[in-house]
Amino acid sequence: MGVGRFVYTPILPLMHIQAGLTAGAGANLATANYAGYLLGALAGIAIPALVRSTAVLRTSLAALTGSLAAMPATQDTSAWFVLRLSAGVASALIFVIAVSSLLSHLREHPAHLPGWAFGGVGAGIALSGLLVLALHWLGPLADWRTAWYVSAALAALLGAAAWNLRPEAAPPATRRETPGGTGVHRWFTALFVSYALEGVGYIVAGTFLVSAIEQSSPGWAGSGAWVLVGLAAVPSAALWAWLGRRWSRPGLLLAALVIQAAGIALPALITGVPAALVSAALFGGTFIGISTLALATGAQLRFPRSVALLTAGYSVGQMLGPLVVTPLLRHGYHQALLLAAAVVLAAAAAAAVLRTGFPGRTTMTRRASPEPSAPVTGDESAGLPEAGRGR
Repeated sequence: MGVGRFVYTPILPLMHIQAGLTAGAGANLATANYAGYLLGALAGIAIPALVRSTAVLRTSLAALTGSLAAMPATQDTSAWFVLRLSAGVASALIFVIAVSSLLSHLREHPAHLPGWAFGGVGAGIALSGLLVLALHWLGPLADWRTAWYVSAALAALLGAAAWNLRPEAAPPATRRETPGGTGVHRWFTALFVSYALEGVGYIVAGTFLVSAIEQSSPGWAGSGAWVLVGLAAVPSAALWAWLGRRWSRPGLLLAALVIQAAGIALPALITGVPAALVSAALFGGTFIGISTLALATGAQLRFPRSVALLTAGYSVGQMLGPLVVTPLLRHGYHQALLLAAAVVLAAAAAAAVLRTGFPGRTTMTRRASPEPSAPVTGDESAGLPEAGRGR
């Protein structure tokens, strides 16, 4: 899923130069992928049987790989739109099934193991960056079509390794919880607003960071930075989950959002390779961690269907992000990154509300019974094994 969903980012500059893709059309293709991801996530929520189906997993693996292989077969923007939409649906279903299986089968194991498993998303990002970086060294022997074909081959290999993944079994019936009053509603509203804004800001960087870096740095720097994003993301979920056991999750969420905002703004303010690499490390080290903390915080609040609601808000934010910055792209990508950083800072401001009187585990346990199992539907689920352990 890390390859199938995120390889578009390092290939995008090649498509601008070699395939005649405009900046606005590139943003629309990104939005198509995020819209598909939302559809797939909602399908996993509405039809829980999908999450427990081996057939759906294998069909999604094949569909995602096929969508990558079909991208270089055409230069029609409408066809690309459909392919990226279908890739988003397949990516979401793969992730829903994988996460649900992971949390089900590792329930009795140390909580850091799911965090490391979520590092697979980062590993896929790093592999997609290495793929395009290798093409830079091949020069005229490789182009944007080659990038898509090789990414499809890589996805096929990884899909084969995932082919026999066992989906989770049907969960036992559990009693739904009741929210604990107006305080919980206030905290959850602040969390929802923060996480939806993070979806807007994070996806702008996740889509255009490589293109922005390549505007003012050598061609290899963008793909190299994307590799670093992936490498930094590999341990981040486990790290933030571990920190969430020792410090307040609202405080950690605020800190992570401020760090991410700085990382997104950095290449727009300072040109050169060092700034690009620092930006990549800060962004890669926080975007999965923020999701980890946000979903764990929602679960700690015992708000009904918190995972589903937060994921929906986050996914809508991802859809809106590229559309919001499209008018700025005619001037390059730096203004878009600055706007994205400002949105993430607004998310940090909303998260700051959580720090006022936020309840600890003991308080929430008295108010409600545990939340029933729900499909986990995004890159944002790594913290769920830690739910309820924050102070």
